[in-house]
Amino acid sequence: MGTNRRQVALLASLVVGVLLPVLVTAGYLYTRAVDQYASTVAFSVRTESMPSPIELIGGIADIPTSGSADADILFAFIRSQEMVETLDARLGLVEMFSRPEGDPVFGFDPTGSIEDLTDYWRRMVEVIYDPGTGLIEVRALAFAPEDARVIATGVMEESARLIDDLSRVARDDTTAFAREELERAVERLKLARERLTRFRSVTQIVDPSADLQGQMGVLGSLEGQLAATLIDADLLRESTRSGDPRLRQAERRIAVIEARIAAERRKLGQGAGGTGGGDYASLLSEFERLAVDREFAEQSYRAALAAHDQAQAEARRKSRYLAAHIRPTLAQSSEHPRRIVLTAMVGFFALCLWALAALVYYSIRDRR
Repeated sequence: MGTNRRQVALLASLVVGVLLPVLVTAGYLYTRAVDQYASTVAFSVRTESMPSPIELIGGIADIPTSGSADADILFAFIRSQEMVETLDARLGLVEMFSRPEGDPVFGFDPTGSIEDLTDYWRRMVEVIYDPGTGLIEVRALAFAPEDARVIATGVMEESARLIDDLSRVARDDTTAFAREELERAVERLKLARERLTRFRSVTQIVDPSADLQGQMGVLGSLEGQLAATLIDADLLRESTRSGDPRLRQAERRIAVIEARIAAERRKLGQGAGGTGGGDYASLLSEFERLAVDREFAEQSYRAALAAHDQAQAEARRKSRYLAAHIRPTLAQSSEHPRRIVLTAMVGFFALCLWALAALVYYSIRDRR
């Protein structure tokens, strides 16, 4: 009689602990759970390095490679709260996920916080990432086929925007230093040219070197005339008296030529009575200093311009982009929730718990 009671109790516990949960689960799944539709999109982050001319000549060409670091960032971004907030503002995720009013288990409570929505997002959007190949597959669930595809499309668009932003930041970082150096070189060249222009405006001399050559020619001509006049005067002294008018005229001519030579030499900075900064020696020294500054500024500008062009070419040569090998799909039939699988799982775990509890009970009973 006691054995029969134990068997009845064991059978009752089996019904309550295993059969009842299975029936409740199956009843809910088949009567209240709303169908869910899946949309799948798959893509990868590609970094395409365009070959330089030297590499083309050598027959070496870069091929598109996967950006694993960018894919890691993208994997975290898709599951982040920022992605949820962005798509909620764009698409209205709360409205999409809270449509099944009679399904509190699989539906989203519209009064939930952004943290609740993020947790629910990670339940409804599965991200599969293969670090070896860099491929990312996203499966979005929703209670309407169109909503699932809209969510998958939004994920792909926001992912592409993130990769574009990362590429732009990397490009700006690559060219920022070269651009700053170019701007400094331009300002240095402008200042050097302004100083040289101011010098020419003040002195009214375009090129002191050319002007000096002209003055040297004048000085050489005067010295030649002086030598000829001295010879004529010597000849007159030998053939005439001391008071001869021609001799006095030759001496006056000599004095005028010598005075002119002295004045020209003072202008060239070679005389004893120079005019300070206005003599040709000072002007030529100042002009050469300004010319050297301008030449150095021009060389710096050319070097900075070449470095800037090279940095821009390097930034353009390496570009990131999102390559989608599976476009967002549109489901024709519902595959979720997996009612048979969920019911079988509940039954399996309930049976395991029931068996464990029965073993513990009989073990304790036998010891008594």
